[in-house]
Amino acid sequence: MGSRQRASGTEEVVIPCASDSDSGSVDLQLSNLDDVQKGGASVEFTDSDIADIPMLPQESLPDNLRLLTVQEPLSETSIERLVQSIQEVLHGELKVLVQEEPLHSLTSIVRQEIFVTITDLSYQNVYLLFGSEDREDLLGLITKSIISLPATSTPIQLLKIVSNQAIEQECLYRETFEAFSVMLQSLVIKDPHLEFFDSIFKHIDPWLQSDRDHERERATTVMAQVLKCLSSYLSLKLPLQFQRLGNLVAVMALLCGDPQKEVAEEAAEGTHYLLHITLRLKYITQDRDNNSKNLKETLKKCRLLLEQYSLKRFYCCPYKIVQVFEVFLDSRELGQFIMTILDSLKNLPHPCIQQTAGELLTTLVKSAEARFEKVPEIVGVICARLSIITLTCVRQQIISTVSLFVSRPKYTDIVLSHLLCHPVPYDRHLAELWRSLEVELSNTTWVLWRLLRKLQKCHEGPSQEKMAYVAVAVTDALYEVLMGNRLRAATFRLFPQLLMTLLIQIHHSIGLTMSDVSIPSGLYAEQEVPTEVTPLCFAIQATKTLLLRTLCWQEFSIMEKSGGWTLLRGEGHLQGVFLLANALMERSQLFAYKILYLLVPLINRGNDKHKLTSAGFFVELLKSPMARRLPKVYSTVRLKAWLNEESKLLRILALRGLRNLVRHRDMREDIKSLLPCILNSLHETDERIILLAIEILLQLVKMLDSTTLATMMKTLLSLFGDVRQDVHCFSMTLFGASIKAVKHTEKKSVEDQVLESLVPLLLFSQDENDEIAKESRRVLTLCARFLNWKLPQEVYCKDPLYIKPNEVRRVCKFFGEKSKGKIDILDQTLTYSKDPKLPIRRTAVLFVGLLSHYVDTSELKRKGTDWIEKDLRELLQDPEPSLRILASQALFRIQRVGSTSEAETSVSWLRKLLCCLHT
Repeated sequence: MGSRQRASGTEEVVIPCASDSDSGSVDLQLSNLDDVQKGGASVEFTDSDIADIPMLPQESLPDNLRLLTVQEPLSETSIERLVQSIQEVLHGELKVLVQEEPLHSLTSIVRQEIFVTITDLSYQNVYLLFGSEDREDLLGLITKSIISLPATSTPIQLLKIVSNQAIEQECLYRETFEAFSVMLQSLVIKDPHLEFFDSIFKHIDPWLQSDRDHERERATTVMAQVLKCLSSYLSLKLPLQFQRLGNLVAVMALLCGDPQKEVAEEAAEGTHYLLHITLRLKYITQDRDNNSKNLKETLKKCRLLLEQYSLKRFYCCPYKIVQVFEVFLDSRELGQFIMTILDSLKNLPHPCIQQTAGELLTTLVKSAEARFEKVPEIVGVICARLSIITLTCVRQQIISTVSLFVSRPKYTDIVLSHLLCHPVPYDRHLAELWRSLEVELSNTTWVLWRLLRKLQKCHEGPSQEKMAYVAVAVTDALYEVLMGNRLRAATFRLFPQLLMTLLIQIHHSIGLTMSDVSIPSGLYAEQEVPTEVTPLCFAIQATKTLLLRTLCWQEFSIMEKSGGWTLLRGEGHLQGVFLLANALMERSQLFAYKILYLLVPLINRGNDKHKLTSAGFFVELLKSPMARRLPKVYSTVRLKAWLNEESKLLRILALRGLRNLVRHRDMREDIKSLLPCILNSLHETDERIILLAIEILLQLVKMLDSTTLATMMKTLLSLFGDVRQDVHCFSMTLFGASIKAVKHTEKKSVEDQVLESLVPLLLFSQDENDEIAKESRRVLTLCARFLNWKLPQEVYCKDPLYIKPNEVRRVCKFFGEKSKGKIDILDQTLTYSKDPKLPIRRTAVLFVGLLSHYVDTSELKRKGTDWIEKDLRELLQDPEPSLRILASQALFRIQRVGSTSEAETSVSWLRKLLCCLHT
């Protein structure tokens, strides 16, 4: 429909508009475009090729768009002078005019005259608005002077009561706007390189996204009319200057969903012509040799999409528009589209337009799939815009766009890497994004796995001076993802890997603060690095969340009640690992088995902390029946190698693993081959190593030959009296088990060790520790049975022997007489007079004095008593009174025994002498 109005009272201004009766369509037949030549020829369309799209026929051009003639061309100087004059008019500084024309109001036809002049000159190929920076500025100023005018619309029912002046003012507004529109159309009629169109869009674009309805409506109307005119007179030549097709499509699609009906209708019409222009543009820019087939397929896809929708409904549905245009947009233009939509989110005036933007994004990403470039920039803008999007549904749509990107393997690492380059702990917007990540089931494991691998790579190399920031960022991201629980299926499938990686991260994080993390420069530019959070707290909270999300509630409870989290945080880290491993074996055997098989290859990877944590979990799982199925190379052979490692912790883990394996009877024969290494462990200084070795030997003792038993029992004797009570007690237990394991025919091979054990066992039966005293009496009984001795009942007395002299004499008499010619019981007893425990020293001193009456006097005569007396005299200075008294008594008895021996020697000599004299 055409609209004619008077300008300046004499000149006629005609605005071309789409007529409801016009008919035409976008030509989607590639064969009809073959006349287009690269470098210049225009695209020709016949009447039979066009249907259903309103087109502008050449003969309907308005009067002021017809070509004008001038006597002679204007010089460049004249053109510059004219531009300056027009600019002065628009600034209200033109002194030749009687009436001043302000920039932000409309009181005369001055601007109309300017627009008409520019229009007429443009048809003489004199372009006042292009060619220099000043001219470009003039175009922007002209555009602003029209679009930014206040809204002036008078409802029809009020026309009768308003003044004639108001009506004239409205007519002036309308006529000036129409002149402005015609001026822009005149610029694109001869625009083969789309240079003018590119400039027009650059200046109109901000107004198309204005938050003022009347400004947005004016800009949309102008754009629609320019697109219609350009579509009708399109004659393209390479190179094309317009490189913002993606931006334009995005803006027009947004406007098609505008809540203002007038804006949406104008945008729909403009989009209709834009599709026609896009087809021609893509045809002229295609590579005939390589892309002709692709263009045919594109046109076919576009035609199929259009056939699904009626044109009226099609242009009223933004996401359908995107589906059609997407087939024509290349990767660069797709990026332009998305960035334009995202940029528009910061100043959208209506919530429904925000919703339209969200729909457009998700539709395009789903349709275009893997054809995007600059994905990091796109994700970056999304993260920046989340804080200003208020509608929940739109936030979810925007986040789903990230989900779509991250689910494509091509973009997964790119997107994750960008998301991880944010300060931790993540703010609420980024945390929501992590928690809302939701992708197709077939891709869930892939995405979570890629995130997990980034953390695992941090554990593979040698430990650095500072922890990599990505390790902390991934740990926090895993926590947020687990909290969101959108990747639940993947979490269950990757539970073994997730748990072990997080435990290793805990080990790496012990004792660290954020100052020990290698934070990228500028990451916390506007805020301080938080001091209240540490890498360890991220790892702990992620591990806790993992257990809860995988329904390991009982395991979580065990860790809570047993202080497992506290153990994991400090020097008892491995103890915490053992606790969790045992909890899983008890409550979630399937998970435990999966972790066991995961750790078979995993242990030997990574650095020391990686290896220790993995090994700690592995050796605990060797308790399970599934461990019997492991090949030797992954069980006993591996543990043997660890026994020879310099690392004390690895040796402990090796023994712990063997202790767990030896519970399986069918594996004891394999473990028996490691006996030399296990026996050597008894000589270690670390209590844990000794106790673990004893535990293993207790299971194997019945399988040992007499020679091995004798060697082991000799070593165990050296542990009797160890200040570490467990070592002392368990060494006696193993000694007793060894006695029981000796075959009847091989008793002679261990008899010396049994005799050597009598005195220490007898003395330690008086130990203040009830368990040691009880175990000593039990093993002493085993020794007596081995020797076929019947111990006096006084041995089993639980009261201190020094307060029962008669009982002590009977005990000493029994052992003194039984040991004659077998062991030096007096020497052995005296050794314990220096024991650190008072009850043992006291009993030893008491025994020394009494045993002197029952030892072999000839032996005592040979050695003398000076060495005994010396030790006893030193004890006379002991601060303990009871010990001094006993030492004094013992010294007296020893001296008396010594005197008796000398007297007996003298008597014997005299008798011999008398006998000789008598003869």
